[in-house]
Amino acid sequence: MYRIMTPDDAINLIQNGDVLCLNSFLGIENPVELHEALYRKYKATGSPAHLTIISSAGFGIWNETGNAEQYIREGAVDKIICGHFGAMFSTKKLVLENRFEAYNLPLGCISHAIRAQAGGIPGALSKVGLDIFVDPLIDGPGINDISHDDSLVKRVEVDGEEFLYYKLPKINVALIKGTAADYKGNITFDDMYMSGDALSICQATKANGGKVIVQVDRIVNMPSRPRNTIIPGCLVDAIVMVEPEPRHAAYESLTGSFEIPYSQWQDWSDMLEARTSTKSVINIPGNIIGKRAALELKEDDIVNIGVGIPETVTKYARQNGILEKVTLTVESGGVGGFPASGKVFGAVIGADSMYDMANQFDLYNNGGLDICFMGGMEVDKHGNVNAHRGPGAYAGIGGFANITAKTKTVVFCFTFNTKGLDVEEQNDRIIIKSNGELPKFVDQVAGISFSAKRARANGQRVLYVTERCVFELGPKGLRLIEVYPGVDIEKDILSLLPFPVEIDPLLIFE
Repeated sequence: MYRIMTPDDAINLIQNGDVLCLNSFLGIENPVELHEALYRKYKATGSPAHLTIISSAGFGIWNETGNAEQYIREGAVDKIICGHFGAMFSTKKLVLENRFEAYNLPLGCISHAIRAQAGGIPGALSKVGLDIFVDPLIDGPGINDISHDDSLVKRVEVDGEEFLYYKLPKINVALIKGTAADYKGNITFDDMYMSGDALSICQATKANGGKVIVQVDRIVNMPSRPRNTIIPGCLVDAIVMVEPEPRHAAYESLTGSFEIPYSQWQDWSDMLEARTSTKSVINIPGNIIGKRAALELKEDDIVNIGVGIPETVTKYARQNGILEKVTLTVESGGVGGFPASGKVFGAVIGADSMYDMANQFDLYNNGGLDICFMGGMEVDKHGNVNAHRGPGAYAGIGGFANITAKTKTVVFCFTFNTKGLDVEEQNDRIIIKSNGELPKFVDQVAGISFSAKRARANGQRVLYVTERCVFELGPKGLRLIEVYPGVDIEKDILSLLPFPVEIDPLLIFE
């Protein structure tokens, strides 16, 4: 039977050595007050210590002085298993300082491993991750020098086929953020942007004899409607009510509490961007890339669009009149509508559906997407892409590996080089005023996030769209298929590549 508690009382349920599973998605739906209470207790008593944290989509509030980052920095955590570290400003730095064990697994594979544990199965099989960094035959999931747990990912063979087997430590504490608890302890997510892995996390926790702690905005007397309950009260041990701070109407557009027609998507998006964007710059190369990439969209496509440069695809898809004729999806479980960006990435404006995250990755893993648009840090001569690890920095793979694993058409959107790149567009002609110091095309990527070998075996169509040209994945490597007007193929492309590429014989250039 659940009990209503203060944040500090609820945290007393957590013991040294516990395995915590968090249901947040990057910067959204974090039970901040629970994390703050854990920090207070650890700071005062040194307990709970030696914790393990598991999070499919990562956690953090884009502020290293709040949420879980405080007690992680103080030394309460021995191990983190996470899909993405982007919103955790100090934690992702500490990872590279070997302050604790840290492992990066594809977001959807963590989600499915949690669901498997909820059903009494130790782990989950997946073809996602084969031949990329997480594969034990390549690098393995450990991020730093002290991360050597080889139980998390194994290569196995079933009925003559190779898979990766993802197995997580047994979860025994769930930290969840919900909207309301009724008098039976049933938890609804009506005002939340997503439900994520909430139910699976709670089921796994209870199966392992653990404690489920849920922070809610309010406690209500009326019972929730059965279809609206995400977590039944019988799975809940502690309910902590923390009245939320008022938020702008722009945030309400993400809850699904009122209909937002297509004609209003951009208005709501603009309001959100003004309040949640992590940075705002005019990106001429990004606009050139987005305009070209958007031409790949077709009516009735089911789509995923990544963050950064790929987000410009929606701008030109709207101008082309194709945006309202496709279905956009986001990893957190949203289908339809318009995915939000910035600090509320994972939320959706005007979604048609928002289901459990594991179900979304069922769709992605099995080739349910027609096309996706992803960013990238490096591309090598084979067509492999590194999107998770930069020089001296680590963001993580997130949903990238799941999204690109079997999608029919994969469009990578990135500049030819960076750090000083200066490009102009005049009368539909591209002028390369200066190249960046840091090349994106390299002989060998620092880490494989996308396997060209696997994509060829799957029969996927793969494009690499830059601000000056377009490559496609050919049988042997990259193949140059487009050069934009104004670009000199030799000076601006071939002379800057560290490897030879095949050139389409039909390519017409000036």
